[in-house]
Amino acid sequence: MKLELREITKRFGDFTANDAISIVVESGTVHALLGENGAGKSTLMNVLFGLYDPDGGEILLDDQPVEFTGPGDAMAAGIGMVHQHFMLVHPFTVAENVMLGHEDVVGPAKLLDLEAARARVREISHRFGFNVDPDAVVEDLSVGAQQRVEIIKALSRDAEVLILDEPTAVLTPQETDELLSIVKDLRDSGTAVVLITHKLREVKAVADTITVIRRGKVVGTAEPTASQEELASLMVGRDVSMTVDKGPADPGEAMLVVEDLTVVDDATQVTQLDRVSFDVRGGEILAIAGVQGNGQTELAEAILGVVPTAAGTVRLDGETVTGRSIRQALDAGIGFVPEDRTTDGIVAEFTNANNLILDLYDRAPFSKAGAISPSVVRENAQKQVERFDVRTTGIDALTGSLSGGNQQKVVLARELTRELKLLIASQPTRGLDVGSIEFVHKRIIEERDKGVACIIISSELDEVYALADRIAVMYHGRIVGIVPPDTDRDTLGLMMAGAHEEEAA
Repeated sequence: MKLELREITKRFGDFTANDAISIVVESGTVHALLGENGAGKSTLMNVLFGLYDPDGGEILLDDQPVEFTGPGDAMAAGIGMVHQHFMLVHPFTVAENVMLGHEDVVGPAKLLDLEAARARVREISHRFGFNVDPDAVVEDLSVGAQQRVEIIKALSRDAEVLILDEPTAVLTPQETDELLSIVKDLRDSGTAVVLITHKLREVKAVADTITVIRRGKVVGTAEPTASQEELASLMVGRDVSMTVDKGPADPGEAMLVVEDLTVVDDATQVTQLDRVSFDVRGGEILAIAGVQGNGQTELAEAILGVVPTAAGTVRLDGETVTGRSIRQALDAGIGFVPEDRTTDGIVAEFTNANNLILDLYDRAPFSKAGAISPSVVRENAQKQVERFDVRTTGIDALTGSLSGGNQQKVVLARELTRELKLLIASQPTRGLDVGSIEFVHKRIIEERDKGVACIIISSELDEVYALADRIAVMYHGRIVGIVPPDTDRDTLGLMMAGAHEEEAA
């Protein structure tokens, strides 16, 4: 199937998200839409999938104009979409999710034909090597497996054009490699794949054609042979450094000391942190590497006081902070950038101005005698929006309406406004484009160079190597080794797989 988007325009009030965009996608090809967060990529695909009505232009399938009044029309025409945030019902099985909305019935009692759905899952799973059990409950599956379920849903409805919206934003490196292999198999089977992303390495690995969108307009096309620097420059409209510019660390005394920290899940009695011990000195970055789900999240939350500890102590600048409230931990000088910014980092329904004072609203200069000063709040917001280059229509815009990269900038602006002794940043650049990644990395380096102790938790090995002064590797709730940043990838990979332990560096 040949897909053509011709002069597609989409506006939201005075804001033009898509400005006369035209692309052509051929069968058996991977067409990458590359651009920064907020460039208009997802909006364009939501128009194609019938979620938005275009304000101009037309959609053609095999040179014939079509109009979609909703996703049902798009799916009936052979278009499938896997959204960045999965559209799955977690308590349902894989087969139940696949048939949802397209239920077949059998017999006079018109019972749901679950066996047909199971057979369809098995057939597609076998064809593409997905290894998905149709009777598995979705909430028990890994993120990578859930994404395969989404792809099976689309293919079960005979999708000839498959849209993948930021498909690797929440995947581990191993799951990313598996997905890219699946994309190649889909292309080879004749499916047209539209890949929405900002990750240059992935584009170069699988794309046949690259269209670059910036601020709602097509600014160029490129071949996969183009360098990452060339693609990055097209994306952001300026030269972008693909390496982190940082000098050697000048660490001081241990600012954070963690001893035998243990966390046990109350519901399951599973040990999530098992006697974890390490220290972080002021003026250094300790990067914590590991496949997600090995205790990194619980470690960050235990230091902050979000989850209770079963044993062990945490000392910050010589004072014990174990057992303190989150407010007390923040007041002690801890800055926290959570791994899920939309759930834990912002209040989506609050304005940018209010999100920028979430942990400062009850103190001077923002509050006096229990009353918030709107003028001071607005002045602070304007200053931080400019300082951190938050792309927004204004300080009164809802933070939930911003792109992921700009939401992350709001979180960083709030956390780095305070005087810090310790910065904990968990997956700080997950889902961000190259321009935003460059910005975030610079800010983290600035904190280190001010003497702040920094913990960076990342599943991106490139990020770990770029930022770390030391690397701690976690596996099954334990730190299996702390090594220098020149440790080779093979050794680090073995440690991440729990193959062996290294002596602390």
